[in-house]
Amino acid sequence: MSTESSAESSPLVKIRSLLPGLARAEQRVAKVVLENPGTVAHRSITEVAEQAGTSETTVTRFCKAIGVGGYPELRIALAADTARSQVRANHDMGGDIGPGDDLKQVVGKVAFADARAVEETAEQLDIESLDKVVQAVAGARRVDVYGFGASAFVAFDMQQKLHRIGLTCFAWNDTHIALTSAAVLTAADVAVGISHTGSTAETVEALRVARETGATTVALTNFPRSPITEVSDHVLTTAARETTFRSGAMASRIAQLTVIDCLFIGVAQHHVDTAKMALEATYEAVSGHRLGARPDGRRRPRETTK
Repeated sequence: MSTESSAESSPLVKIRSLLPGLARAEQRVAKVVLENPGTVAHRSITEVAEQAGTSETTVTRFCKAIGVGGYPELRIALAADTARSQVRANHDMGGDIGPGDDLKQVVGKVAFADARAVEETAEQLDIESLDKVVQAVAGARRVDVYGFGASAFVAFDMQQKLHRIGLTCFAWNDTHIALTSAAVLTAADVAVGISHTGSTAETVEALRVARETGATTVALTNFPRSPITEVSDHVLTTAARETTFRSGAMASRIAQLTVIDCLFIGVAQHHVDTAKMALEATYEAVSGHRLGARPDGRRRPRETTK
C-alpha cells in the first residue's frame, strides 16, 4: 500500500504513523513538528533545525520521508491542518492523561481520543487497498485472523461478523494454533494479521507462514512501515494515538474496529441476498435469549407452558 495520504488527511497523522521508522535525527524534527505544528507553520527551516538540534538538510530529508516534498510544502500542509483544527479547538482535551487529572478530565480526554481515532482513521484509510481486501475476503475459501493481546478482541469481532453472513472465518490468539492454521492455508484463502504496532512477533510470524503457503495476506496496523507490512500483500492502516496511561487503550481498538466494520460491510455488499438471509437467520436464532422490550419498543410476550 502506498504511504501517501489523501488530500484531506492530516500531515500529523502521517508523521505519527511513520515516526518509528525515521532516522534518529529525523525523529527529533518530527517531535518538534508534532509538539507545536501551528508554530512550525510560521517558522523558517533554520529555526526548526536549531530547535531539533540538527541541520537544515535533515529537515529537508524528513520532509521527503513523510512524502511532502520539501519544507515549504510542509509549512503549507501544517497551516492548512491548523486551520481545519480550529473548528475542533474547543473540544480538544489536551491529549495525554496526567496522574493529577480528575475523572471529568479523564472522561473528556478518553472520549476525545476515541472520537479522533475514528475520524483520523477514516481520513487516511486507503480506499483502493480496502477494496482489494474486500475482493479477496469476499472470494476466499476461508479467512484466518491472527491477533494477540488487545488485538485479539478485534480478531474475534471480525470472525463473528463474517460468520454471521455465512463465511468461514477463524480467529486465533494462541501462537501454536495460529502457526498450524497458517501452515494449512492455500492460495484460495486469506490471512489477516492485526497488530497496532505492527511488530508483534507472533502475528508477523503467522502471516509469514501463511504467505509461504500462497494465501493472500493482509495487515491491519497503525504503522505502515512496521515489520508486519513486509509479509503482507495488502496493508490497512489506523490512526490512533497511544499515550502513557493508554497503551493498548480503546482508541487503538476502536480504530481497528472501524476498519473491520468497513471491510465487513464491503464484503456483505458482495453477497447481498445471502448476507441478508444469514443476518435474519442468526438474529432469529438468538432472539429467544433476549429479555424485556423488543427492538420496536414493545414488551415481548411472556411465554407460558402447559
